[in-house]
Amino acid sequence: MSQSPHESLANAIAAGVSAEQGAINHNERLRTSIGKVVCVGRNYAAHAAELGNEVPTTPILFMKPASSVVSIRGDVVRPSPELFGETHYEAELCIQLSADLSMATIEQAQQAIGGVTLGLDLTLRDLQSKLKEKGHPWERAKCFDGACVLADWLDPQAFGNLQSVQYQLSINDKLTQDGDSALMLFPVYELLVDISHAFSLQAGDVIMTGTPSGVGVLQAGDQLKLKLGAHEWVSQVQ
Repeated sequence: MSQSPHESLANAIAAGVSAEQGAINHNERLRTSIGKVVCVGRNYAAHAAELGNEVPTTPILFMKPASSVVSIRGDVVRPSPELFGETHYEAELCIQLSADLSMATIEQAQQAIGGVTLGLDLTLRDLQSKLKEKGHPWERAKCFDGACVLADWLDPQAFGNLQSVQYQLSINDKLTQDGDSALMLFPVYELLVDISHAFSLQAGDVIMTGTPSGVGVLQAGDQLKLKLGAHEWVSQVQ
């Protein structure tokens, strides 16, 4: 029987492996199980409004590579502000697939969800804005190492039909983002169906379902707390 990430890390520590090395090993397990990370832009109307963007009528999709994935168990490391400008946080409900999906139905999408967790979609906002102004792709602002921070995967059955899942991000003990999947413009199952009609999804792929309002700048020393139901994860920004 395979171990959960939490059990694997705990056993590594018990075996004399440092917490830091355990976090590194956890990152590698995350990366090797993920083919791609599909992200959904502007899936909450309030977030689109706070950035001055139009509310989309179809899902806006972009991707992050598996090499961008790190665990929330380690520190959240920003690229150099002097070189790259501000790093913004976006807390999101994330799912991982346990089966391939192509041209899926709603029922197939429901059955393909193997895990649920929270994540941080990190963005080099200054760089992204400059690239957008030039009409250039903005992978440089979204795909850097550490740009996809994921917490531990949880049993999706604990969250019912995923139609009303509440989650929060607090920074320095102040509630910063308060999410509810009921407010998504494109709900989870419908998202999976739409994505699978655009391109095939594979077991292990991760979908970051979009961020609620309240995004902002990460500062060195910030204490981050992600909360999903009874589960909490804490990290610090470097």
